[in-house]
Amino acid sequence: MGDTNRRLTAAETKGLRTAKELEGHLAWLDTFTPAALGVLAIASGVYTYLGVTSLLEDTGAMSFFAAVAYSVAVSVGIFVFWSYMLRLLPSMRTAGGFIGLTVSTMVGSLAIIAMSSWLNAAALAGSAAVEQHLERTVRGYQSALEQAHDIALSAQALEREVRRAREAFEALAEQERSGNLSGTAGEGAVYRVLRQKTEELQSLEEQISEQQPLIVDAYEQGNEILGRMRGLTVAPGPVEQRSVAFSEESVRLAGVISNLNQFSVALLVARAAEDLPASVVLPELDGQTTSVRQAQSSTIGSVLDALDQRSQTLGQAAGEVLAMEPPQETAYNPISSADAVIRYASNFVPSWAGAIAIDLLPGVLVFVLAVTQAAIRNGRDGLSIEETLTLADLRAAVSAMREVEMSMSDMDTEILRRVRVSESTKGDSASKTD
Repeated sequence: MGDTNRRLTAAETKGLRTAKELEGHLAWLDTFTPAALGVLAIASGVYTYLGVTSLLEDTGAMSFFAAVAYSVAVSVGIFVFWSYMLRLLPSMRTAGGFIGLTVSTMVGSLAIIAMSSWLNAAALAGSAAVEQHLERTVRGYQSALEQAHDIALSAQALEREVRRAREAFEALAEQERSGNLSGTAGEGAVYRVLRQKTEELQSLEEQISEQQPLIVDAYEQGNEILGRMRGLTVAPGPVEQRSVAFSEESVRLAGVISNLNQFSVALLVARAAEDLPASVVLPELDGQTTSVRQAQSSTIGSVLDALDQRSQTLGQAAGEVLAMEPPQETAYNPISSADAVIRYASNFVPSWAGAIAIDLLPGVLVFVLAVTQAAIRNGRDGLSIEETLTLADLRAAVSAMREVEMSMSDMDTEILRRVRVSESTKGDSASKTD
């Protein structure tokens, strides 16, 4: 009796009032929480349906029903999962139970992200992600085109080295004809050697010059294709149709880049430089006297030395061009909106955040409810049932007791009535017998 008459402390009274207030709030929130959870689950299912349809190649009735079935399953799964968590996790009183359900909540959240959130992100930003893929592919092709063009132009610059060597041997040939080189004027053995190398270098120079207009045309054609590809990246209309046209243009551009690589004459110049001293056909010395033939032989030796030097110079210049890093092979690979969203996830953080939030927002409600239930239990801990009763509870209890008493009284009256009827019936039977 002493415990029932104990007066509550100020802290206990405050905790009890807080618990009662929180319980009132939860009772009001419970009236629409299931409906709100259902709306979130349905919204997630709708976006999941849009994401699934972007993955299915077939557009027939079976694909439609498959997408609907998957999205409905996702909506039901989300609703049931969070309904379980909203009811069970806040009610856990033991640390082990709370930790276990918390781990289950995390695992379930990862499962929801795996089966729904990435598809929601595909529905929200799938087209933009595919356009991002197209844009990056265009940049890759542009880089490859510029690099192939630079290498081709660098190879064309070798024409100056070839022209310089040709002009040098041509000048030496003119000097030999006038007699200022070997001392014997005319078109003798030395002159023929010099003319032979001059003609070889002139032929190489002409081959290099022929490549220049081809390089210019290829580069212009590549830029035109790049312009059309950029237009397809930002053009209106379904991105799937634009991707088909983009793929066709990318094939053409790959061919142009391959041609530009073929137009580089660096390898041709390198081989010509190697052949320059090795392909000398030494003519028979045609001097009239021994001294003249000796002068011709000495001059031809000097010419061969000059050929070796020019060969090394041309070979070094061609080697520098050949050492340039070739353009990386670029190819356009079509990609679905779901895959594009994953590949370029860092560029679509808001869409990912929205897709995940619509699925995992109930998780915040779960932990809010858990904290609230913990506060309610903390306000009631240490108090007996009698101490936690409010005036409304007492009124309800008194009313219930009165109803019970009235029911008992009515029952007693009915029993007495039945007894009297039974006794009266027995009395009547006895009278008839007498």
